[in-house]
Amino acid sequence: MAHARENDRQMRGRSARGRKPSRRKVGVRMRSNGGGLSKQPFGGNPAAVCLLEDELEEGLHQKIAAEMNLSETAFIRKLHPTDDFTKSSCFGLRWFTPTNEVPLCGHATLASAAVLFHKKNMNPTLTFITLSGELKARQAGDEIILDLPLYFTYPQDFQEVEELVKAAVGDMNIQEVRYSPDTKKLLICLSEVYERYDLEKLKVDAQRLLLADKTGKVKGVIITVKGDSHKNHESYDFYSRYFAPWNGVSEDPVTGSAHAVLSSYWSQQLGKNKLCAFQCSSRGGELKLLLRQDGRLDIGGQASFVLEGFLAL
Repeated sequence: MAHARENDRQMRGRSARGRKPSRRKVGVRMRSNGGGLSKQPFGGNPAAVCLLEDELEEGLHQKIAAEMNLSETAFIRKLHPTDDFTKSSCFGLRWFTPTNEVPLCGHATLASAAVLFHKKNMNPTLTFITLSGELKARQAGDEIILDLPLYFTYPQDFQEVEELVKAAVGDMNIQEVRYSPDTKKLLICLSEVYERYDLEKLKVDAQRLLLADKTGKVKGVIITVKGDSHKNHESYDFYSRYFAPWNGVSEDPVTGSAHAVLSSYWSQQLGKNKLCAFQCSSRGGELKLLLRQDGRLDIGGQASFVLEGFLAL
């Protein structure tokens, strides 16, 4: 908690050093990609990225994110008055859904790094100071590699979440249900009788999830099924979908933070630390995952840009 408060002070407390909130223009770049990412426009997970030359009034972040109406809007800010978006290697970073701030967002972090590299930032590795600690992103060919925390899941008492599970998957057979206390995500693994097609055609009413949750501890539901890489080495190790109506996101197209949970689970199930995954939303996105020996996770993906402009504030 002290670590989170310190990060929060770094993110919010710079104005106390004499930098006052400004009504100057705020640079904005939007691009279509995902935490599992797509090099093609209109694939993956879209994010808006705002480059802040000056402090924003606190309430404006949420208003801008609501106006963008994407799963996440990222705000990159300079940590010192002399910082430069093309030369500096360390920045502050915050993420907002249309309804609230979130402590971690993988695809919007990748989007933020992509914007800075697109602006010809000269550093091979970028560091972001966030509410989840320091996150790093580096270029590797035409991909960007994110260094994210790895989150573990634990067995979940089924009776406690039975109504929520039924709202998510109906009468489908369940392999197991687990919970990640660090991320407040519920993981539902479908039986191995199901395949990618079954997951893709599943109809999930996100509002029913909200009504069915009686625990008060769930902020997102992951539904996953084993892949067919054991049959075809060019296929995927696992598939997933992610729903977060608690954060104003009915279904997230491609979710880096969910794969920080899924990676630890499927690594244990499959006995491997290098995984290839696909998130089966309508936009869809592929993720390349590497569980490192230091307990962190590398997520690789690509980005594309579809819109650039300014917010006049």
